Amino acid sequence: MPRITLRHARVPLVCVGALILFAFCLAFTAWQEPLPVQRAFIAALMVCTVGILLCVFARFASTLLVAAGLFAGLKFIAVMKLRYLETQLMPSDFVYYVRSSLFGTLKHYPHLYSLGIGLLLLLPPLLYLTWRWDWRLLAGWRPRTARLLRLGGLSLGVLAFWWCMLPSGPFAQVHARNVWEKLSDDAQLTNFFVNFRDSAVRLPALSSDAVAAQAWGSTAQGLPGSPPPYPDIVQVLEESTFDPSIYAHCTVPACHVAMLEADARTRGTGVLRTHTFGGGTWVSEFAVLTGMPQDIFGPGGMYAPFVLSPHVHDALALQLRRLGYLTIAIYPTAGDFINGRNAYTAYGFDHLYDVNELGLDEWEESDRQMFDAAKRVYDKVKKPGQPVFVMILTLNQHGPHDDPMATLPPAFRNLLHGLDAQTALNFDTYLSRLHDSDVAMHGLEHDFLDRAQPTVLVHFGDHQPSFDGLIRGLRRTLPKPLRPYRDFLTYYMIKSNFAGPSLPQYPMLDVAFLPSMLLQAAGLPQDPYFAALTRLRERCDGRYDDCIVPGLLASYYGWIFGRLDEYQ
Repeated sequence: MPRITLRHARVPLVCVGALILFAFCLAFTAWQEPLPVQRAFIAALMVCTVGILLCVFARFASTLLVAAGLFAGLKFIAVMKLRYLETQLMPSDFVYYVRSSLFGTLKHYPHLYSLGIGLLLLLPPLLYLTWRWDWRLLAGWRPRTARLLRLGGLSLGVLAFWWCMLPSGPFAQVHARNVWEKLSDDAQLTNFFVNFRDSAVRLPALSSDAVAAQAWGSTAQGLPGSPPPYPDIVQVLEESTFDPSIYAHCTVPACHVAMLEADARTRGTGVLRTHTFGGGTWVSEFAVLTGMPQDIFGPGGMYAPFVLSPHVHDALALQLRRLGYLTIAIYPTAGDFINGRNAYTAYGFDHLYDVNELGLDEWEESDRQMFDAAKRVYDKVKKPGQPVFVMILTLNQHGPHDDPMATLPPAFRNLLHGLDAQTALNFDTYLSRLHDSDVAMHGLEHDFLDRAQPTVLVHFGDHQPSFDGLIRGLRRTLPKPLRPYRDFLTYYMIKSNFAGPSLPQYPMLDVAFLPSMLLQAAGLPQDPYFAALTRLRERCDGRYDDCIVPGLLASYYGWIFGRLDEYQ
């Protein structure tokens, strides 16, 4: 009986070892996804990857090792990013994040350097030995036949991978989730691969340069403003806040609060059209800071802080900084939540004060706490002669709105009638929180408007809450032209403590036009981009991507994207 030497056992040992490693990585990656369909999705992608690499390498163990390493590496990076930066891994990270923030992040975590060095020292010799002692497939086949088989197998593997990735393919269920779920659940690898398609960005149709110049050339020099000194500006994004009086059942006094009513200081107020419902605050942030709704960029626009913000050439905070403003943001979550810190840097903010710097409890802050924190930061950074722009985000109205009835103040229990119990509970909770926001807003006005320092105060609702989907079926009392937008209507309020002309009134103002309204209220000069935005607002009567003037949007996009390079 021939003796089996270690040399002859190398190939089977390497192959068995590779199989064990692949099985371990399968458990570490695919089987860590929370739902069975998500596990099957990642496992199918791993199998397709094995098929593709098998045709590329024609080596069994090397294929398994590389496939396992790719998915394990993705999982490791996803876990590290979620742990240290509190955001999901996205395909765009390999373009934007690696280019702009990788080394800046690694320097804060030296042990990651050690891990990286260790991998670089370990992997090359492991890959070399595996490659050398591997089972070479098709080794005894004629070269031409082997090439044809490999090419055919490669085509089948790529086709199978593509089929698995199709939103209408065998794993359509993993695609059929909203953006918030894809950014916040534990299906890290599923979300990564789904976002390959979701994060696609495309520019809208542009006119020719000549047509754009003819339509918008008059804005090339910008718009003049009042001379310095410039007023301070405080802007508040009120999470999930809308005017409840537009709902037919909301007829009690609690449906009318002072923060939504005009007074002697009001320069402009009205109905605000947003571009998201029930969530997606980050796209309202993008619109109100850049002057562009996210949906003009296609499906990838919903991932604005990741895929759009690195390419924005002009924004409100950038314009204000050029005018000498100190630009700060008061943030109710960790700064890296949904790429917030990087996005705000791209928007032109000098500093973002997150929940950790503010010493607050994440997701638990009241409006009063956020406003008090903003005043403390303002008092700390304010310098004589330098205007300040403060952007405040609140979380008081963040869903869900189904607090137990017993936890609500007695005055806000069973307020509305004619609704089912669950819907009524959501509305009562909303009205209770709205009252708290109203009281807090009165305090903010006292801090910044009841003083000699010229100040503009802006606050607006970023989107309607969903009440777990119940709000969609409720009857509104809206003018007929606004009914198609019923789920996307909130409010805006612009006030100042100095005299100035009233701002234009529109049947409905797009959220992307708020920065131009703010600049106009403050009497500030506008650069060519914001001058064009102001003219678009005037010509389209407050509408943006549904402007009714034929051809105007194409020429506007041709101007801001083709001539001004607003998005690069």
